[in-house]
Order: sequence, then structure tokens, then C-alpha cells
Amino acid sequence: MSDEVLTLRANGIRIAYRTWGTEGVDGTPVVLLHCLGEDGEDWRGPLIAQLAARHPLFAPDLRGHGRSDWPGEYGLDLLSEDLRCFLDELGLERVILIGHSFGSVVAGIFAGAHPERVERLVLEETAALLPLDPPREIPEPPPGPQQFDHEVRRQWNRQRNEPDPRWYEQLAAITAPTLVVGGGASSHLPQEDMAAVAERVPHGTFVTVEEGGHMVHEQRPKEFVSAVRTFLTGDADAR
Repeated sequence: MSDEVLTLRANGIRIAYRTWGTEGVDGTPVVLLHCLGEDGEDWRGPLIAQLAARHPLFAPDLRGHGRSDWPGEYGLDLLSEDLRCFLDELGLERVILIGHSFGSVVAGIFAGAHPERVERLVLEETAALLPLDPPREIPEPPPGPQQFDHEVRRQWNRQRNEPDPRWYEQLAAITAPTLVVGGGASSHLPQEDMAAVAERVPHGTFVTVEEGGHMVHEQRPKEFVSAVRTFLTGDADAR
């Protein structure tokens, strides 16, 4: 495993990323997308330890986060295009894509737009991109230096309030077997929305990790790893 943070240019910006298990490993590459306000380091832990023996792993900092550029524009289609360019720069034609929360939304949009490039898809605590009522507030930036560009949150909330209908419709175009993981009643997100996402994806399955909350991979790491490993190595519906 490597602790080095690498960078490349993709879609006109610098993207920082971490890699694990890339030497002498020939499984399908796995790309991990973090949640709002975090970076690729958030994935370091049991999941990485388990997957790195079989798969090359790549965990980028999404634009506006970590050591990647903070260009001020954070449309979801732009983030999806960042991912496409990131894969192209690394020569990754087809990947397993794992995303958490905000990162899972980007992963789902990408998988719907480029189904041929995703072998399997895992969406942890994802959101159904349907109009919100009541809408989320658009917060003002907090004072002082921040760990990520607060404009990401502002633009995300606007897009979450009035999402492009294409994003939800495009879930039906995903061809990869898809596992949607919810954290149960302790999550602040509606679990029924996650179940609806899984139903809309042709080969989707929804599983609940009880008491996982919104940070399932951190709150219930053993259960999360078990669900993901079963899904990746076993039956497509992981049940």
C-alpha cells in the first residue's frame, strides 16, 4: 500500500488521488468516491485492506475537495465528466465503482451515462435525485479557512432541490449489477429513497446495515465490508 498522494490533470483541472494494491494485482480496478466534505483518505480502513489483495484501488479527491483543484464550478455532470477523464488518463477502461453519499450520486450519474465502463456499482447511503419539498437551504460560506470549497455544498443543495430529471431517469440505463447500501433508521436519509434507486436500476439490490447511520463504512465497517465482498465475489444480488 502507498501513502503517497499522486496528481494528474483531467477535464482541465488537477485531481489528487491515492492508490493501493496496484502492483502485481490483476483484478478489475476499483474507484472509490468520497462524500461531501471529505477526500480520498476517507476510504482508508478495512475495505481497502480487504480489496487491495485482489484489485488495484484508486481514491480521487473530487473537485473542490482535498488536494484537487477548487475551481468554483461543481455541477454534477461536470463531476461525472471529471471521472471519465480521470479513468481515461489512467487507462482504466472498465471499473468497479464505489461511492458514498455525494460520491455515490456522482457514481450513479456516471454509470447511467457510461454503462459500458462500469462492471459493478456500489452506492452507500445514496440519494434519489427527485425534487425536494421542502427544499434545502443554500448556506452562506462559514468564516475562516475550510477543508473543502463550501461552494460545493451550495451548488449541491441547489441541484438537490431541483435536480435535472435526466439524472433519475438515467438510472434505468445502468447495466452493472448494483448494490445500494443503507444505514437503517439511524441514518438521516430516507431509506425508502435508496430502495427506490435500487428498484430503478435494472440489476439493483438494496441492503440495510442496521445502526450504520450515514457513515456505514465507518460505523459498521465489518458489516459493510462483508456486504461489498459478497456482492463482488458472489451472486449478483448479494442476498
